[in-house]
Amino acid sequence: MNVLVINSGSSSIKYQLLDMRTETVLCSGAVERIGEETGVLTHKAAPGTEREEKVTLSQPIADHEAGMHLVIDLIVHPERGVVKSLDEIEAIGHRIVQGGDIFNASCVVDDRVVDELTKLIPLGPVHNPGHLAGIRVARHLFPKVPQVTVFDTVFHQTMPPRAYMYALPYELYEELKVRRYGFHGTSHSYVSKEAARFLGKAPEETNLITVHLGNGSSMCAVQGGKSVDTSMGLTPLEGLIMGTRCGDADLAIYPLLGAEKGLSIAEINELTNKQSGFKGICGKNDMRDIHEAVAQGDARARLALDMFGYRNRKYIGSYLAVLGRVDAIVFTAGIGENDPVARELSCRGLEHLGIKLDPERNLAPERGARDISAPQSPVRVLVVPTNEELEIARQTAEVLAPGAKG
Repeated sequence: MNVLVINSGSSSIKYQLLDMRTETVLCSGAVERIGEETGVLTHKAAPGTEREEKVTLSQPIADHEAGMHLVIDLIVHPERGVVKSLDEIEAIGHRIVQGGDIFNASCVVDDRVVDELTKLIPLGPVHNPGHLAGIRVARHLFPKVPQVTVFDTVFHQTMPPRAYMYALPYELYEELKVRRYGFHGTSHSYVSKEAARFLGKAPEETNLITVHLGNGSSMCAVQGGKSVDTSMGLTPLEGLIMGTRCGDADLAIYPLLGAEKGLSIAEINELTNKQSGFKGICGKNDMRDIHEAVAQGDARARLALDMFGYRNRKYIGSYLAVLGRVDAIVFTAGIGENDPVARELSCRGLEHLGIKLDPERNLAPERGARDISAPQSPVRVLVVPTNEELEIARQTAEVLAPGAKG
């Protein structure tokens, strides 16, 4: 089965076409700046192989449909295409950030699903409108191809009420569904299964703390293969310090900003989501730039890095308490997989809790799943590359398998 994975945003479409017989990526790419004066499409055929071919287009891209037409033209291009016709695309999987508590599993797209996703826009105003645009375009362009929604929130639906409820008036949960939902679920799901495999254990026998560190970051307590707590909340704003998001902050800051700075709710939302985190502390939101600034003696960059490590250690400590027995701390995503300083800061001083890094293993320029803990460390420390697109494709294939409930 060839599965096209689509992650559609308000002005972008990221995509990947996979041959699920071998779990091989046939092509991948992104359409960006949709609706702007000049859009950009970057497409790779056979990515990561010696046959890799890259195509970049810069031109006006009016809307998501125009963007998808460009993608389709490249997928079936007579010279550089990866399939001979669109008939070879047998399924489409859509990444959906916010599934609320309506969706507790991946499911086949139909009119009811579209209606329910539309109702969830107030809970996912940044992401869900773009996802819906991608679904509408894909259903129009591929009317006979079965399509599946895979939700970031589904993996966290196993959290107990004591973990997902906020101590606000209960009516807010009943009326508006205000609760912790958690995100990066496809990543935490994929990585937890891969980590259990690496440890030679079944997922249901494995307790893990999965640490997804990127421009957006989150942590998850995984007990017996299931999420029992996670750092992101009603939205992806809560939790760890991120590139432009503040993470945990006292709610009373918001009325203070309104009263003293004259900021509207929309402006406060913009400030906390897009002007805070690393960017708010030191003016830089790329970890590589922060390391460079620290090396040059930038005190604010040093502060941002120290705050980042401190917040991560607090969450690891709290999840150790939640889980009791922990088999491994698992780092993943762009920073988690590639930044030994970030990993060291996240584990620093936790030796008394059974977490001990091996400095040489941590610094080694290896790729793939690996153990970076000291031999005597009771809790293993792993690096496991995430693959959200593959996880979405796998779940899409599972939902569409004969006899499956979709």
